[in-house]
Amino acid sequence: MPGGGVVAVHGTTDVNRIEAPVTVKAYLIVAFAAFGGIFFGYDTGWMGGVLGMKYFIKQYTHKEYPEVLYPDTSSAQYTAYKKDFKIPAWEQSLTTSILSAGTFFGAIIAGDVADMIGRRITIITGCFIFAIGCILETASTSVGVMAAGRIIAGAGVGFISAIVILYMSEIAPKKVRGAVVAGYQFCITIGILLANCVVYATQNRLDTGSYRIPIAVQFLWALILGTGLAILPESPRFFVKKGKLDLAAKALSSVRGQPVDSEYIQDELAEIIANHEYEMSIVPQTTYLGGWANCFKGSLSDGSSNIRRTLLGIGMQMMQQLTGINFIFYFGTVFFQQLGTISNPFLISLITTLVNVCSTPVSFYIVEKLGRRTILLYGSMGMITMQFIVGIIGDTAGKADKHNHSAVSAMIAFICLNISVFAMTWGPAAWIVIGEIFPLTIRSRGVGLSTSSNWFWNCIIAVITPYLVGTDKHDANLGSNIFFMWGGLCCVSLVFVYFLVPETKGLSLEQVDKMLEESSPRTSAKWKPHSTFAQEMHLAEKQIEIPVEHVSDKTVEA
Repeated sequence: MPGGGVVAVHGTTDVNRIEAPVTVKAYLIVAFAAFGGIFFGYDTGWMGGVLGMKYFIKQYTHKEYPEVLYPDTSSAQYTAYKKDFKIPAWEQSLTTSILSAGTFFGAIIAGDVADMIGRRITIITGCFIFAIGCILETASTSVGVMAAGRIIAGAGVGFISAIVILYMSEIAPKKVRGAVVAGYQFCITIGILLANCVVYATQNRLDTGSYRIPIAVQFLWALILGTGLAILPESPRFFVKKGKLDLAAKALSSVRGQPVDSEYIQDELAEIIANHEYEMSIVPQTTYLGGWANCFKGSLSDGSSNIRRTLLGIGMQMMQQLTGINFIFYFGTVFFQQLGTISNPFLISLITTLVNVCSTPVSFYIVEKLGRRTILLYGSMGMITMQFIVGIIGDTAGKADKHNHSAVSAMIAFICLNISVFAMTWGPAAWIVIGEIFPLTIRSRGVGLSTSSNWFWNCIIAVITPYLVGTDKHDANLGSNIFFMWGGLCCVSLVFVYFLVPETKGLSLEQVDKMLEESSPRTSAKWKPHSTFAQEMHLAEKQIEIPVEHVSDKTVEA
């Protein structure tokens, strides 16, 4: 019936027909959305390098350059003064951690905003907030203004980092969802690399451009992402949650590249609707506070309960941060300087970042080939090995007073191997899992809480690390021994994954719900879908019809 009309949505009993075929358009949409990782990565990357810049140190501490006060660079006075020519630990801690504090609250708020105005508009709002913070950061000449800019920019990054994952997970095809969401982590690594490249290029400038140029570059990322998302479709699952089935059909049609009345679109939409009705029957939406309380309902012993899923998401992001990866990217330059055995710490930080970028694409393949749970287990074991080796070398042959350059080179090599293992496993998989485990009724809040956990622990690490590796009187001065701490925490992550993380490879978001009900984390890899929600909820009997502006003469045949 050409022209306007309605399409009846009845669903299918075929578990293989609940999603339309993958199209190039779907790849392009989620690939562009992954660009949001640039924000996360770039903001992670530039701060560590800026903290080691000579002009920045002079600007914020009001100390004269060592070579100006003591022209004889071989003198004891020069050496002693140069050792103290640095940003105090409390300022390092404040300027680094305050971003994570803003991001923590931004991620939590973003969950509610995404349910009210949509995933796409929430990300665009985050770009605007981020730009305001970036203006303050760029204009700063003191800790106060810098801290204010960091916390506002952090709120914007919180919006973006939480909802980009949500948006991508809801529109990505199930067969490649892991790979395309891993693209988000890849963009994070590219952001870190770009930040290090810009910092490396401006580090020797003796004017405000040394730190203002790296900060100001961030405006470009906000402009690109905000403009691009203005023309991308909204998540069809958001419209289903709001009860706007006609808009859901149009959005799904746009994402899948199929006509609205295609049987593929009808069947996939039917499955989303039926799953939402099923979840609503279990945990009905009540008041605003009741909606948040729903995230923590159920039994801890029930793997499919909301509280287990919420704690799993929060725990996943906590474990990712406690691998210690951001210690290297936040404080790598300062840490390498303090070791006293590396001639160009900026260059070493650039190399570690490059390793991160080059290793991440491997995850695109192994996350779908081996699965999320498997690579998380192997990743934990690999990082435990690498980090203990770094700690052992640093505490023996790699000490500064040994002047053993081979040992120092070995430490750098194993730090790079540790980064490589993280980039292929925990880096992308932690984001993939939190985007897959939540039911639609609490998905935006669940992802928001999980992302806020990432930033909470990110903040804790940023606060305590300067004191753990600092060399001042009241600092712990752990040096390379800090890798024993990270290695021990990776042992905890191994146990966490083994007992709590399920395998979600190859399943639709709706099938993940069913898998969690019918299996345990250790048996989840063997679970196979055997029915559809549309079948179980008798959707065909409810005679749901969706008005459309145009109905084609042909439908996609079964």
